Amino acid sequence: MSKPRARDLGLPFAGQTGPLNAITDVAGVRVGMTTLHDPARGICTGVTAIRPRDDAGLPVPVWAGHYALNGNGEMTGTHWIDDAGYMIGPICITNTHGIGAVHHGASKWMLRQYAQFFDTEHGWAMPVVAETYDGVLNDINAFHVTSEHTIAALETASFGPVAEGAAGGGTGMIAYQFKAGTGTASRRFVIGDQTYTIGALVQANHGRRADFQILGRAIGALMPLTDPLPELPQKEMGSIIVVLITDAPLSGLSLRQVAKRAAIGIGRGGTAGGNSSGDIFLALSTANPGPMPQRASAVLTKTEINGEMIDPLYMAAVQAVEESVVNAIVAGEDTPSFKPAGHIVPGIDTAQLKALF
Repeated sequence: MSKPRARDLGLPFAGQTGPLNAITDVAGVRVGMTTLHDPARGICTGVTAIRPRDDAGLPVPVWAGHYALNGNGEMTGTHWIDDAGYMIGPICITNTHGIGAVHHGASKWMLRQYAQFFDTEHGWAMPVVAETYDGVLNDINAFHVTSEHTIAALETASFGPVAEGAAGGGTGMIAYQFKAGTGTASRRFVIGDQTYTIGALVQANHGRRADFQILGRAIGALMPLTDPLPELPQKEMGSIIVVLITDAPLSGLSLRQVAKRAAIGIGRGGTAGGNSSGDIFLALSTANPGPMPQRASAVLTKTEINGEMIDPLYMAAVQAVEESVVNAIVAGEDTPSFKPAGHIVPGIDTAQLKALF
C-alpha cells in the first residue's frame, strides 16, 4: 500500500496542480523506472528515465536550459544545452557510479528509437544523465546498475502517475536525514489568456535535519535526529537533481532562467546548497516542435513568452519543486544502512507530520 502524499496529509501548498500533481501532467511526458532493492545484498539503487516527447524515428528537439547551484555532481550533455539551447532524447537519473552504464544504455536506446535519423545522418547520441550519491544505503562500488536497466526504464516509461520515494534512481537516497528519493509535483499557471502546465521531478538526496523546514515550520527542530550515523560527517554531503518540464513556449535562455528558480524551490526546504552537494537543475519546453536543425530551413520561426510576463511561470516552478521534495520525503520508509552498517535511515513519521499542520 502506497503512503499518502504531502497534500493528503493536509499540508497547504500554494498553487493549482495538474490532475496527477506530477511531471506527467505535461502532455507527452513519460516517466519509467527500474528499481533495484535487496538490502541484504547491499542493493538499493536504480534508474529513473524521463522521455519529454512522444517521438520515434526522427528526433524532435526539446528546448532546454540548465543551471548548477553547486557543482559537486554530474549531469551529462549540459555543455551543448548551454550553447545550443536544446537537447534530444531522454533524461536519466541514477547513482554516482552508474553514470557510465546509464549513458551507454540511453545511447543504445536512442540509436534504436531514432533509427530513421541515425541510419542516414552522421548524428550522435548525447543523452542527459544525472546522478546523486546513494552509498550510505547501497553498495555503490558494486556497480549494480547496467545499461539494460536503463533500456528497461525507457521502454516501460508511461504517461500516468509517478512512483515516489524508493523508486528508480531515488531508491537509495536520503534527504534531510530522512529516507527520501524520487518526488514530483506540477502547477498550472496563466500568462496572457493561455493556461500552461509545468511539472517537476526531483531526486532528493540533500540537506541536514537541523535545517529542514516545510512551509516555514522548523520540522528539523520538531522531529530531531535519533540516530545521527556518527561515522559520517555531519554536514550536507548529498545532492539533488531537478528536472522541470513545461508546455509554455520558451527559448533556451529563458529556460536557463527557469532552471535557476529550482534553487529557490529547494531553498524553501532549508538547504543552503552545501559544498559537498551537487545541486543541478534542468528546464525543458515541449512547445515549438520542429525538425532537427540540420533538416530545417535557414530561418526558424518560434513563439516565446514575453519575459516581462513570465513571473507566474517562475512562481509555479518554485512551488512545484518545493512540493516535489516534500513528496519524496513523505514517501520514504525505514531503510537499513549499508555503509556504515547497523543503522536505520528512518522514513518520516507521517502521522506526526500531519499533526504539525
